[in-house]
Order: sequence, then structure tokens, then C-alpha cells
Amino acid sequence: MDSELLTYDLGCGVEAFSTRRESVLPYQVIQGHQVHDSKIALIDRPGLTREDLEGYDAFITALPGVAIGVRTADCVPVLLYDPDRRVVAAVHAGWKGTVLHIVCKAIGAMSARFGCKAQDLRAVIGPSIGPDSFQVGEDVVERFRANRFPMKDIWSFRGESDGTPMSGGHHIDLWMANRWLLEDSGVLPANIQTAGIDTFTDTSFFSARREGVKCGRIINSIKLYE
Repeated sequence: MDSELLTYDLGCGVEAFSTRRESVLPYQVIQGHQVHDSKIALIDRPGLTREDLEGYDAFITALPGVAIGVRTADCVPVLLYDPDRRVVAAVHAGWKGTVLHIVCKAIGAMSARFGCKAQDLRAVIGPSIGPDSFQVGEDVVERFRANRFPMKDIWSFRGESDGTPMSGGHHIDLWMANRWLLEDSGVLPANIQTAGIDTFTDTSFFSARREGVKCGRIINSIKLYE
């Protein structure tokens, strides 16, 4: 596999990665036209296109050999694997999707469709904007507060700016927010990996906040082995 890919170890039977700026996809990855909402698509056949998957931000499949993925450039990708029932999911959790608890909804869909149990899942929180870089307005803070997030764990106010990018003001930790959602759904803490890579500061990854919204996208993929 391309050495430029960031790969994850989720155990036997599955392959998962995030692309870097110079990465080449090793195979076709089914992706949707994401809209920062919380709709979830079941991928039940290969060859689906972004046009087929308009408006979806999470994808689930039990098809071996069919890679699914989400596109990010600061938003949080969450990849899920159930090794017992052989099911995978890829979730696009920008701050709006995180507020909508999209990770919990994806786990719920895995359970409803395939009988997956949260305690069996393995999860990766991939490269995305880190807590030091995700400076937000009070309106965003209030959205998290209104949706019962543990603010003492995910929010900080850093005072006046010192003139450096993203210094001062309100900050939200999207990594911790999504970890909390995973754990709140029943995923075991020991089964959650966080890449800990801040896409705003690590220039080997695309960042919409650093480069503008028309920049390239990181492809975060997961596939069951055939």
C-alpha cells in the first residue's frame, strides 16, 4: 500500500487508512456527497457513486472487498469495525454532525441492521482539526451545550488573542467530543484510537481552515477483506 497513506490497525479482517496530500488511492472507495447532516446510507452493492449518495454523511456496509469512505479537510472522520459481525462504517463528523450525534446514530444503525453491539466495536478518530486550532464563536459553543455535551471536557476559553492564528477565544475539542459520543454509545475506551493529528497545523494533510474551502480532501476509508 502507498507509503503516504496513514494506516490504522483495527485487527484482523479489515483495512483502514486516511490519505495524505500526496497519497494515491489504492482502489475505488465509495463516497457520498456530504452535507454536514446526519443521514446514514447502507451500502448494499458495489459501484455506487457520489450522485447515488447525495446528502449522506455516514456509510455502513457488510460487503467484503467494498471500500467505503468519507471526505474531510478539518472535519472529524470516524471509522468503525465490528470484528464479530463483520460490519464497517465510515462517519463524517464535522462540528455540525458532531452536534447532531452522528456517531451515535451510525452505531444505532449498525445495531438495528446487523445486530452489532457497541462494546464489540473498534473505532478510529482520524486526522482533523485539533483543539488548539478549532476556534469558534459563542453560537457554536451554545450548540454543543444545548446538545448535552460535557462542556468541562470539550470547551475552553483562552482569553484575548496574542496575534498568532487561532489564539484566544472559544475552542472546542472535536476529538474529545466524538470520543465522548463513542463512549456514551457503549464503545469501550480501550477500543478507541485517536490519531491526534491536527490538520490545521500538519501541512501534509488538507485543511479548509488553513487553505480555503476549495482545497483538496482527505479520503478516510475502511474495507473488509474478502
